[in-house]
Amino acid sequence: MEIVQRKTLKPKPAAGTPLGFGKYFTDYMFTMRYEAGKGWHDPKIEPNEPKPFDLATSVLHYAQGIFEGMKAFRQPDGGVCVFRPDENWARMNNSADRMCIPRFPAEVAEEGLEELLRLERDWIPNEPGTALYIRPTIVATRVMLGVHASTEYLFFIILSPVGSYYAHGLEPTKLIVEDFYSRSSLGGTGEAKCLGNYAASMKAGELAEEKGFDQVLWLDAAEKKYVEEVGSMNMFFVFDGEVATPALVGSILPGITRKSCLQILRDRGFCVSERRIPIEEVISAAKDGRLKEAFGTGTAAVISPVGLIRYRGEDFPICGGKMGEITKMLYDTVTGIQYGTAPDGYGWRKRVL
Repeated sequence: MEIVQRKTLKPKPAAGTPLGFGKYFTDYMFTMRYEAGKGWHDPKIEPNEPKPFDLATSVLHYAQGIFEGMKAFRQPDGGVCVFRPDENWARMNNSADRMCIPRFPAEVAEEGLEELLRLERDWIPNEPGTALYIRPTIVATRVMLGVHASTEYLFFIILSPVGSYYAHGLEPTKLIVEDFYSRSSLGGTGEAKCLGNYAASMKAGELAEEKGFDQVLWLDAAEKKYVEEVGSMNMFFVFDGEVATPALVGSILPGITRKSCLQILRDRGFCVSERRIPIEEVISAAKDGRLKEAFGTGTAAVISPVGLIRYRGEDFPICGGKMGEITKMLYDTVTGIQYGTAPDGYGWRKRVL
């Protein structure tokens, strides 16, 4: 694999610098290109620098693009592991199918990622709760106007050292139920990690922030009846004797942290349900004390407790505004596997350095 050297390296954040999320970017990136008739070709490591784009480039007009989110974690012995990368590559190719993007060779992407991590290992932070965020992306690059699938694409991976996704860390989040705007509908692109999904969520997200909430809790587009997901997380609810999460009906992103938590919960003997969950059930349970905990799961947020939900102007506290026992167990188990401080009986921790 070709490696193009950068002339001048960037200064790295000093130890103890609050990293936030997505603010700093490393020196190099992995790229490969697709052309009709040639397939995916020319994989290389090159400097992470701005690239010129013609203003008629397809992705700028028709949003034909997808991305993934992964993390590399520093281990106690100084090594580096990535959490379940094969699941990310598989989901990315599923997103590609939905968005009329040619499937890419996952083994080449993985080789490129590992080479990139070897080159950028000094960017991987050591502080507790930090990681190196990995953003693989594919965008349509044919210069054309017309609503057709592109015949040219750029695949790239960029890296960013990050801290907690939320500024308040593990303090429980506050959610507001969105019963007007819609994120995705059945038959739409909700189960694909595509660019337009996130643009569609921004208006409601801005309004939620203005009201002092961290995220929007989305309902289904058709009836505004069933809970779907939060913009950056899948949702779980702990009722009396049941841990429930919305079923993957086509409008919800199939989260890898979600999948991992379901496996852990089932292996520990919890009664777990994947089903349609009416928002009225959640609110009723919050009123009469049957809703014991609520939390979100995702690569960026990991496991995030929910301390309050607002629905139709009324606030409903959950678990006294604190992290519940099941939420903490999942957080400790998942992060223990990721950071190498707990046994990995599932083989989810892939050693890359």
